[in-house]
Amino acid sequence: MTEATNFTSVKEFILLGLTSQRKIQLLLFGVILIIYLLTVLGNVLIIILVQADVTLQTPMYYFLSQLAGVDICYVTSTMPLILTQLLTGDGAISLAFCMIQMYIALATGIVEALLLGVMAYDRYLAICRPLLYPVLMGKQCQLQFTLACWITAHLICVICIVCAVCQNYCGPNLINHFICELPMVLRLACSDTSIIEDFIFGIGSFVLLGPLTFILTSYGFILHSVLRMKSGVGRVKAFSTCVSHLLVVSLFYGPSVCVYLLSKTDSASNRDKQIAVSYVVITPLLNSIIYTLRNKDIHRAIAKIL
Repeated sequence: MTEATNFTSVKEFILLGLTSQRKIQLLLFGVILIIYLLTVLGNVLIIILVQADVTLQTPMYYFLSQLAGVDICYVTSTMPLILTQLLTGDGAISLAFCMIQMYIALATGIVEALLLGVMAYDRYLAICRPLLYPVLMGKQCQLQFTLACWITAHLICVICIVCAVCQNYCGPNLINHFICELPMVLRLACSDTSIIEDFIFGIGSFVLLGPLTFILTSYGFILHSVLRMKSGVGRVKAFSTCVSHLLVVSLFYGPSVCVYLLSKTDSASNRDKQIAVSYVVITPLLNSIIYTLRNKDIHRAIAKIL
């Protein structure tokens, strides 16, 4: 009876947010609102351009449009919550809504990690296996890769959220963060979560280090092939298509590894919250900027539409 009571004793969590100072909260509200709108508009622009311009209807830009859609879903699952906290100064969030927000953010984050691996494989085939590229990366294969990313992400998320929901939360209910994230929520559980945390750590290692290892291996082969190219123009073009992807990979995996794999302390520190700002707020915006400002094909598509 005690465990059943404990399970329902916490009805909501209190997110401490980015700051408790009212003036800074309002200032951050304006800044993050602008970032959110720019992020959504930038990624919507990428999706529209890929659909509207025939020259962009290639596997590389198909996966780029998928990545843009994932970024829109991710920021929409996190930033409105942050904006509401900053505007009202109230960080209360129900247990159910916390789990839903955590599920959506985690699912889209996993899809992005897997998609970045698929995009690296796409670049490997295009540069190292150009003759087989049209066959190995046809429309059906593109769809299969995308579905595999989403299905894998949802299966992993179901397991993680079930593990979180089945814990006893009997207090305290303060989360030193601005969104619900699995490591921070599990720290509030009254029961022993060491086995669950080790299990989550194993899943996180698979989701993050697996695609990252594949990406680095693919680019090792790509670098080897590019250096063997006799044409300087071809070498520059190959490098230019890969640099943008590598920048996005660095922005995504760096903070994610720090929070989900390296952060093993029992107390939620401000360091985790500061790192989270980079991948929750900044990285989705930079993704769209990197892929638009550094891409001549996107420039031509924009000019054609204008």
